[in-house]
Parts: sequence; structure tokens; C-alpha cells
Amino acid sequence: MPHYGPDNPDATYVPHAYPEATFDTGEVMLNHATTGSADNPALVLIPPQGTSWWSYEAAMTLLAEDFEVFAVDPRGQGRSTWTPGRYTVDNMGNDLVRFITGHVQRPVVVAGNSSGGLIAAWLSAYGPPGMIRGAYLEDAPLFSAEIRPAYGQGTSQVVGPMHQLISKYLGDQWSVGDWQGFLQALPRELPPALLRGLSAMSGRSGGYFGGDEPPQSMKEYDPEWARAFWTGSATASNDHARMLAAVKVPVLLAHHYRNVDEETGTLLGAISDLQARQARELITQAGQRCDYRSFPDAAHAMHASNPQRYVETLRDWASSLD
Repeated sequence: MPHYGPDNPDATYVPHAYPEATFDTGEVMLNHATTGSADNPALVLIPPQGTSWWSYEAAMTLLAEDFEVFAVDPRGQGRSTWTPGRYTVDNMGNDLVRFITGHVQRPVVVAGNSSGGLIAAWLSAYGPPGMIRGAYLEDAPLFSAEIRPAYGQGTSQVVGPMHQLISKYLGDQWSVGDWQGFLQALPRELPPALLRGLSAMSGRSGGYFGGDEPPQSMKEYDPEWARAFWTGSATASNDHARMLAAVKVPVLLAHHYRNVDEETGTLLGAISDLQARQARELITQAGQRCDYRSFPDAAHAMHASNPQRYVETLRDWASSLD
């Protein structure tokens, strides 16, 4: 069985377009790549679960005209430290607080996709005063990543069964590593509607996963992330309604492909229309501006599938911030 991770770097990592560096937060070595001039506003990019910083490579090239860009690998992803038993949104948010304080050293715009969007939302609510200028939440699973959310479907009715499957067949720190068993289990153990939804979210006609070996981004990923979100330990101390009611900066919520399976009630997508509406209301009630952009035809990670559209959206919104 294959084993990937920091203790097997030759089998895990490949070079990328931008040089990488690490920042010591005190608990983890946070891997990142940087481009653009320090004379430009600072922008921190946070990728989704199962994806490293380099999913932003094409977007970074375009963003470098207007920003100094810092693309990071959260703990347990890419070349950042893996931390068994400590994968929580709170810990990941605090990693970024230390990174911004100690390395960027000036106020930033944060932009995160999926679980990276949850971290960006956490920073918009709980980051130290003056640290965050604004937060772009790219198809963030607000409420839907919780076990018992205040609104709409919880993780068991969204992508949670996929996280359970990843945990079962790959194991914490790739301790199981049965990739072929995982692929064979997809049509057998996942509801057909969820498989269709994951394919639509990926923007790839061949499906969400493919190939005889894991995609590069999955090799760089500690599958314990998946177990943490499936069991709820990742979000147990991060109530989304409470977090959104505490937001202290302007927010842009970008809402991508979504649908609800009529037979099962499964949310096919990251966040439902109801959940997006409630998130906007809570942020607005907190006295903050919340812009909303609907892209129902967009893949979950628009920054990777359509970087030009993503950059135009981010640039236009960021230019309106104080």
C-alpha cells in the first residue's frame, strides 16, 4: 500500500511554479508561496481540503499585478506539518493569525475556498482587530460542514459520506492507503446522487476522482482531515451561526454549483440557497457589509477551473474595500 506524507517526501512532493518556504508558528511549519510586490496590498489565499496552495498557481500569476500574494498550505496539507488529533478550524485559524502577524506583518485580505473559506470566515470574526481588511468566502460550506447546523443540511446530508469513505480506505496519515479499494467503493458505498453532485462540483466530466493512483493534491493530504469533518471534531468548537454573528469586516460570499436531490434531500454542492441567505443575514445583522455573487454554473474551486473569472471577482470586490 502507498504511504504519503512528510516522512516520505520523494513519493509525495513535486516542484511547482513558485518557490516554497515555511514559517514556524510555534506548533507547525506553515508552507507557503509568495508572488507580487510588497508595495501592493497583501492577500492571503487558503485552499480547500484535499488541495494544496498550488491550486492557485494560475490565479496567482494574474493577482500579482494588484497584490502581494501569500498562498498557504493549512496544517495537514502540502508541505505543512501534519498534526494528528489537532485538525480543527480554530487551530487552523490561529495558525493564520500567527503567520500574518509574524510573516506578512500588515493587514490582509483573506480569500479561502471550501474549508479554506471556513478558515477565512473564522479570521473575519476572530482575527485580532485591524488584521483582516475583508474576507472572500469562495463556496464555503457555512452550516453544511457542521453535524447539527442551525440551518439546512448537516454534513451527513452533504459531502460527509465521502469524508467517511476517505477515512475508511486511506486512514489517518495514510495508515491504510487502499486507493484501489477506495475507487472501487465509490459507486458501491456512496449514494448515486452524491456521486453526480461531486462530479458537477469538480467541473470534470470524468468524475471527482480518477486514475490508478491518487491525484497529486491527495498525496499531500492527511486523510485525518476527512475523519475530523465527518465526526464533527473539526467544527465542534466553531459554531457557524455564532461565528457569523461575530464578523467584524466586509465579506464577499461567492456561491457556486448547488442543487438538492428531491428523493433524499441531499445537498449537491457546498452550501444551499437557504444557508447562504442565513449567512448573509447574520453578517449584516453584525453591522458588516456582505456582498453576494451567485455562480451556479461554476465548479466548487473556481479559482482553479476558471482563474480569470475568479480573479476578476476578487479584484473588483477588493478594490471597493477601505
